[in-house]
Amino acid sequence: MTRHFNSWLALGDSYTIGEAVPLHESFPYQSLQLLRQAGLHFHAPEIIAKTGWTTSELAEHLLHTKLNESYDFVTLLIGVNNQYRGLSLDDYKSDMEFLLKKAMHFAANKTERVIVISIPDWGTSPFAADRDRKTIAKEIDDYNQAKKQMAGDHGFHYIDITHDQRSTGDNPEFVASDKLHPSGKEYAKWAINVADKMMEVL
Repeated sequence: MTRHFNSWLALGDSYTIGEAVPLHESFPYQSLQLLRQAGLHFHAPEIIAKTGWTTSELAEHLLHTKLNESYDFVTLLIGVNNQYRGLSLDDYKSDMEFLLKKAMHFAANKTERVIVISIPDWGTSPFAADRDRKTIAKEIDDYNQAKKQMAGDHGFHYIDITHDQRSTGDNPEFVASDKLHPSGKEYAKWAINVADKMMEVL
């Protein structure tokens, strides 16, 4: 009997790549290890993400990239660069609507196979020491609220990693060497959430 290997499309930006940490410490690869340790068969995730991407840049890339027709799981973590560049919430919502529909298509219209992840708060990082952290937090909350609402409207899973990430945002152990991105230790927490959700579905 041929064994079915689950496929996974991970869409996003630097947080999906795992900027400033080795690939195996990124959250998709740490999730992969947990899934495999649980005896589940998974291909390595196909990662479509780039540091600095906004929602519209990810959307644009998807329009011009040939991917598989469908995947067993799709994760989406995007939006921090919209906030960083001061782009409007309305534009974010309209891009997100497009991206969520694309995610649904890639998940073969199985809503339970799409996992939307909240945007972490970069304002808590040492990099943001001289920034207006209150404003950053408020704007990220607005983005996440919109994202959560839209994910719910589509019937997708939504994972809030922000609340917990804020509590360790300036702890050196949980921050990468660039003083901005999470360390492997922070990603490990996200990985548990994602792997648990996938195991629940399977």
